[in-house]
Formats: sequence, C-alpha cells, structure tokens
Amino acid sequence: MKCCSVYALVLGLVTITPAAGQELKGTLKKIKDTGSITLGHRESSVPFSYYDDKQQVVGYAMDLCGKIVEGVKRELKLDKLEVKLNPVTSATRIPLMANGTIDLECGSTTNNLERQKQVAFTITHFVTANRFVAKKAGNLTKLEDLKGKTVVSTSGTTNIKQINQLNAEKNLGLNILAANDHAEAFLMVETDRAAAFVMDDILLYSLVASSKSPGDYAISADALSVEPYGIMLRRDDPDFKKVVDGAMKALYASPDFLPIYEKWFLKPVPPRGINLNVPMSAAFKKVVANPTDSGDPAAY
Repeated sequence: MKCCSVYALVLGLVTITPAAGQELKGTLKKIKDTGSITLGHRESSVPFSYYDDKQQVVGYAMDLCGKIVEGVKRELKLDKLEVKLNPVTSATRIPLMANGTIDLECGSTTNNLERQKQVAFTITHFVTANRFVAKKAGNLTKLEDLKGKTVVSTSGTTNIKQINQLNAEKNLGLNILAANDHAEAFLMVETDRAAAFVMDDILLYSLVASSKSPGDYAISADALSVEPYGIMLRRDDPDFKKVVDGAMKALYASPDFLPIYEKWFLKPVPPRGINLNVPMSAAFKKVVANPTDSGDPAAY
C-alpha cells in the first residue's frame, strides 16, 4: 500500500453559517486543534477515487470531498487547513473511520441501514446497482446462469454479502472468492479464475472500459440491488455532519456541480483517457434536486 501524501487545497467557495458561540467538539474540534483533516481514499475505484499515472489521488468523490473541506475551513475560520490522504480498502474503511484515523471517506461506499449502525453518511453522491461482469463468450446474462460457477467480489463490500445471501437463498452452488480490491477481482475474470465479478455497475463499466479488450465483456442486465453511495463520516457527531451536509447541499444548488459530474462521467478520465459515458440517472437527478442521506434503497 502506498504511503500517505499531503496536499493543500485552494479554499473559500462554500459558505456555511457558523454556529456562533458554540463550543467545538468531536471532529470539528479535532480539525481545529490539529489544523488538518484526513481523507480516506481508494486506490482503484475509477472514477470515484484512485491513483492516476502520476500517483496522484484523483476522482469524482475526491472533488466532492474538496468542496466539503472548503466548507469546513470556512466554518472554522481557518487561514490554512492541511489535507492529509490515507489509503483505505473495502475492509479497512469503516474501522479506520471508527478509530479516528480518517475524518471523511471519499470513495464508492454504499450507504445502507446496516452500516449506519457503525458510521454516518452525508448526502448521496451517486446511485448505482449491483450487477456482474463476465466474458461474453460465457453467455452469462442473468443470476441463474452463474449456477455452480466460481464468482468473485471484493472483500468488505455489500456486494459480496449479497451474493452470499442469494447463493444460499436460491441454492446456486456458487464458489465465491473474495478479492482485496476491484482491480484484483476483475483480473480474476480476465484470467478465467472466476466466471463473473459481482460489483456496483458503475465500477464494472470503468473496469471494462479500461481493460485490454473491452469488447470481450458484458455486464448483466439484471440488477441485484440499488446502491446509493455516500461519503462516510463518524456517527454521533451532528455538528460535523451539519457542516458536511451543508457543503454538499450548497454544491448541488450551485452551478459548480454539473461540471464536476461531467468531468468524471461524460469526458475522458485519466490515466488512459477513457470516457465512461454515463449520463446522470433519473434516480440521481432526484437526489440532486432533493438531497437525501437515506440508506433505504426504496428512497431511490
């Protein structure tokens, strides 16, 4: 795992009304006392949070976290706010949030009711669905086609939990492998160690588009579930959540948001200049118009 890097942001766009006279506590106090905020990031969650060819951390979620940092800096009336980066995986992101190592997790994490027992989420920043990718030659298009086959998903994700549940409920006889990250899981399909990779469709689209032979793969039409993504923060810290939510709502209401979305989903992205060509879905347009942090799929 690569070592953490530090960078400074140019801050000062989002205005949030400070809670005048209130004593700071929780994450806001920690940030004020240390003069720094730590962002958890992913290594290969294109286009949300990943290393580019210059080993810089980039992505849609990173841009959104940058706007949140602007709001925090303004709220705390800080002249400078150091931004530290800490890599996380699907398995480590919640423990590192809970133990105070990271203050925001900027990636592709599904907000659901079970996770809300451990962490909090800000306003949903993407709505995806759980599907699987397989080689076209295998003619695997729906869940039942996977019966008796080896499939892979990423350790610590809602996806691997769901495919295990479906395997038991439908008696599919699957051999389910756990990969350390999305890149490793896709490589298992690429090298025929697994027939399919179960994951959020937007991540599958990015992996296929970035692969050596994109035309060799197909993503299932059947959606196994709806997955709202949210930036994670600690539970039971309403003051910090208010600032973070305020920054997200202000961004959605501003002219700055659409260019950020288009940059990562409708234009070529580094390092290979692949265009994912994913227009904003009706479900996500609804969130932008009426922001929500709900972890209930029915809300989408």
